[in-house]
Amino acid sequence: MKLIKVKDYQDMSRKAANIIAAQVIQKEDSVLGLATGSTMLGLYEELVRRYREGDLDFSEVQTVNLDEYLGLHPSNSQSYRYYMNENLFSHINIPVENTHLPSGMADDTDEECGAYDVLIESL
Repeated sequence: MKLIKVKDYQDMSRKAANIIAAQVIQKEDSVLGLATGSTMLGLYEELVRRYREGDLDFSEVQTVNLDEYLGLHPSNSQSYRYYMNENLFSHINIPVENTHLPSGMADDTDEECGAYDVLIESL
């Protein structure tokens, strides 16, 4: 494991964005594993800034998120899908069909988890 020392939250956000940007530039159809929560906000703001400045193209990128709240519709402001749309996806040129989160509305969670595993393996 490589440890990266940072000065502060902004420095961490920039360095994380540097790593992701280098990956996306090197491999336009990269698959990114993403998370939610307040720690991620600075990173997502930095990626959006770089996209707006013309430095990044997400049109071929695929994303997978770790989790979703069970029973929350994607349009619910507490869902992780909503969080990702509000903080990243709606601000960059990633096709919605390239953004993957498990369904919080699935009737059979075991089946949903299995299908999500298959999806991840297919990417």
